[in-house]
Amino acid sequence: MHEDQLGDISLDTVRRLVARQFPQWADRSIRPLQTAGTMNAIFRLGDDLAARFPLRASDPGASFGMLQAESEASLELAAASPVPSPVTVAIGLPGEGYPLAWAIQTWIAGVDALVEDPTGSDSFALDLANVIATLRACDTGGRHFAGNGRGGHLLDHDAWVERCLAKCVGMIDVRPLGAMWAQFRELPEVDADAMCHGDLTPPNVLVRDGRLAGLVDGGGFGPADPALDLVSAWHLLDEPQRHLLRDELGCGEVQWLRGMAWAFEQAVGLVWYYAESNPTMSAIGRRTLACLVAATAYESNQASTGLCRRVSMP
Repeated sequence: MHEDQLGDISLDTVRRLVARQFPQWADRSIRPLQTAGTMNAIFRLGDDLAARFPLRASDPGASFGMLQAESEASLELAAASPVPSPVTVAIGLPGEGYPLAWAIQTWIAGVDALVEDPTGSDSFALDLANVIATLRACDTGGRHFAGNGRGGHLLDHDAWVERCLAKCVGMIDVRPLGAMWAQFRELPEVDADAMCHGDLTPPNVLVRDGRLAGLVDGGGFGPADPALDLVSAWHLLDEPQRHLLRDELGCGEVQWLRGMAWAFEQAVGLVWYYAESNPTMSAIGRRTLACLVAATAYESNQASTGLCRRVSMP
C-alpha cells in the first residue's frame, strides 16, 4: 500500500517475537487478522489480545517513541470513552527480522462498520454523537493541536488536495471538487481545540446490532479542531442520520462545514492512493465524496441528494 512499506510479516516471525520477548504469552494461539487497515499488520494473540506491527519503514528509535505516545493516547481514550477501546499492555522491540518496535493491545469484541453497516441506524447516530460529545468534554490539559495533519489549519492542506485532485482525474468527476475545496479552505477557525479521536472511519468503529460497540485505533486521541470527528457523519451515516447527529451535538454552521472540509481532505486522498492496493478504502473515499457533493449540490439547488447512495464495499 505504501512505497516505504515493509515486506510481509510472517506468522513464524510473530511467534518467535512473542516467545522470546513475552514468554508469558508464548503458548497462545496466533493468527493473522484481515482488515482494511492501512498502517499495521494485526495478529490475534489468544482471545483477548492482539499484536500490531507497523507497516511503514521508520527509524527504530522513532517507532518505539511513536508507540509509546500512542499507548498513552489509547489509555487516555479508553478511560474517557463511553464505549470500549483497546489499550496497550506491552511494547516489543525489533528482532527476528522485523526492524521496528511493535505493540500488544487488549482485544475489543465486535465487527467494524464495513462488516455491519450502521449508516441508516438512528441509534448508531445517537451513540456516535454521545461519543463525540463525551470526548470533546475531556480536559485538554492545556494541550493544543500539534503537527500538520488533519485537525489543524485547513490552508496547510492546499498542496495535498491539489495533488489528490490531479491524481483523481479519470477516476472520478473532479469538476465540482476544486470549487468545493476553494470554499472549504476559507472557513474561519471558530472553536478552541478539543479532544478528538481523530480518525472515525468505518474500519475504526465497532458495531453490534446497529449500535456503536467500540472504538479502535485510538493512538491519535488528542486536542484538535472539534470539527475533526465530524468526518464520521460523512463516512458512516446516511443523510437523515447526519441531521440527527448534527442536532444532537448542536453544531453551528461553520463547525459543520469544517467537518465537511476534513472529510473531503481525507476522502480525496483515499480514492487514488488506495485505488489498487486497498479497494475498500478507496471505495470509502468515493462514497464520502459523493455524499459531500450531493449535500453541497442540494443546498445550491443544482442537484438532488440521490448521488449519495451507499456503495458496495469489496
